[in-house]
Amino acid sequence: VQLLESGGGLVQAGGSLRLSCAASGSTFTISSMGWYRQAPGKQRELVAQFTEGYENTNYADSVKGRFTISRDNTENTMYLQMNSLKPEDTAVYYCNARALYYVDLWREDVYWGQGTQVTVSS
Repeated sequence: VQLLESGGGLVQAGGSLRLSCAASGSTFTISSMGWYRQAPGKQRELVAQFTEGYENTNYADSVKGRFTISRDNTENTMYLQMNSLKPEDTAVYYCNARALYYVDLWREDVYWGQGTQVTVSS
């Protein structure tokens, strides 16, 4: 599975951006997807994710009501719509996918995109 993010950039506080993550390769093995971010000097943290086979979503408290995760299954693409951006949202945003498959036993592989920089100026 390969993941390619796009859509990052520089935006003023209060503005919006939409990130995209295009998945390719053995996408039929993907069981869940999500977005993470890592700010300078901080650990990578979960931003938003699909859960329970894409039936539900989960958001970090800091982005609830401002960010929306969605996907286009036909295009194997996941999105993150980010509204009302704040300077503290500045980080590298990573697409994440987990692939579940059976070879003698159930196995899970985790994939990451290369990341896309989001910078929010005050």
